Amino acid sequence: MKRLILFIGCCLMAITLSAQTLSEQEIIRKMASVAQATKSIQANFTQTRYSKMLKEAQVSEGKMFCQQPDKLRWEYTSPRQSALILDGTDARLTKEGSKDGGRNKFAGEMARLIMNSVAGKSLTDNTAFEVSAEALPTEYVATLLPLRKEMKRMYAKLVLHFDIKQSTVNKVELHEKNGNRTVIELHDIQTNK
Repeated sequence: MKRLILFIGCCLMAITLSAQTLSEQEIIRKMASVAQATKSIQANFTQTRYSKMLKEAQVSEGKMFCQQPDKLRWEYTSPRQSALILDGTDARLTKEGSKDGGRNKFAGEMARLIMNSVAGKSLTDNTAFEVSAEALPTEYVATLLPLRKEMKRMYAKLVLHFDIKQSTVNKVELHEKNGNRTVIELHDIQTNK
């Protein structure tokens, strides 16, 4: 009898584990399909940067406009005005008081990372990230581990929070290798406008 109960218990655990693996893949597919259907996103954002060097977190606010496949305007309105603009392969960083924004390779990579994370496209790039996901009551959470050398040098992981009700990414966490972390929360999200 004990062996039978042990056998049934092991079978139930195996079924539960295989169901969790399946549900993880379903979560990733659902997030990716919504991302593919999203042609544009507009939102306000709050960006909080936690640094081991500073006692207090640095908080910035702004607006984000993203249009697939490769246009992004990431505009800071507080505490200083600046914008990160991506148009195809052209990336510009403009700052308060500067008349002409300079082209910047790092700004372009950062803009692509932000755009792909917010639009959920990072989930489908299996050459750039190893993706795992879990379902929580109100959201799906996807954890992306960088696979490319240049990303691995800077980031330990990216975490995307996907609001089930709104069907969109509403929070992105960038965990750096050095222990610093940036959290971007999106508010007043409008898609396909």
